[in-house]
Amino acid sequence: MELILREYNLKLKHTFTISRESIDFQPSLIVELKNDGFSGFGEATSNPYYKTTVPMMIQDLEEIRSIIEATDNETPDEFWAKMHPYLKDDMFALCALDLAYNDLYARKKGKKLYELWNYTTERNPLTDYTIGIASIDKMVSKMQELPWPIYKIKLGTKEDIAIVKELRKHTNAIFRIDANCGWGVDETINNAIELKKLGVEFLEQPMKADNWEAHKEVFKHSVLPIIADESCIIEEDVAKCHNHFHGVNVKLVKCGGLTPGKRMIEEARKLGLKTMVGCMTESTVGISAIAHLLPQLDYVDMDGALLLAQDIATGVTIKNGVIHYSELNGTGVTLI
Repeated sequence: MELILREYNLKLKHTFTISRESIDFQPSLIVELKNDGFSGFGEATSNPYYKTTVPMMIQDLEEIRSIIEATDNETPDEFWAKMHPYLKDDMFALCALDLAYNDLYARKKGKKLYELWNYTTERNPLTDYTIGIASIDKMVSKMQELPWPIYKIKLGTKEDIAIVKELRKHTNAIFRIDANCGWGVDETINNAIELKKLGVEFLEQPMKADNWEAHKEVFKHSVLPIIADESCIIEEDVAKCHNHFHGVNVKLVKCGGLTPGKRMIEEARKLGLKTMVGCMTESTVGISAIAHLLPQLDYVDMDGALLLAQDIATGVTIKNGVIHYSELNGTGVTLI
């Protein structure tokens, strides 16, 4: 098997702002695995919150290149278990590698990933479209630029309720709120009351990730469901979120790829938690991998490629929130 690493700097359509940073470009690593005339593709982006850069990922993968390239006919579960000890401190690199291997494995089997997993796609959820923090006029213009059935609105400012009230004047779409750890307990409980009146479906990670007592308090008293993001990183975190959150948002780059992501979703469902997968402003490479998990999800946030000024791949397409699969096998990705 041959390992190929490609580095990209993805330009965004608009400056993207959340409660802790603003970006105009998103560095990204694309992993390609080639074997028997087939190629599989995976992706992971840099992220300062998780102290991950593309050069770090490249270095960690190069160090085990010979082990990766010696792989032959292992299942994705076996491959992930083999790679995890080497990449346990770099889950982003492990994710890109795992996505590529799952893609390659399914292509060699002549199936789309969801077919290989025996999932049916009739009830796939719609994806939201994210509106980053900006002036109210700019946030409204972003909504008008792309009318959508569900918007995920980034908050964490001193004017959060006023922002949502103004946005509500311009659309009847469902709103989801992501405060990215920007609120406190009372603020979350009180905001939930007002936001429910404004057609908000749920709140995502309103408080700091490690404040479990605060999460439990809000879980008891919030009139809106609370979905964990930064509090749910790896497989062990799902059980912690039980009775502290109403659902979990699994990010493939944080947990190490599709292989552990599937296990996290299965455990969450057993615990009665709502299931969601989110993205990290990936290209269509990463977004296409997420698409194959849709049959197991209540919610999905896979709009990353829609935020780009120019994509680097073809694969799944998204129209008005509906995801359409590529005709190709695996994840359906082709690099442009």
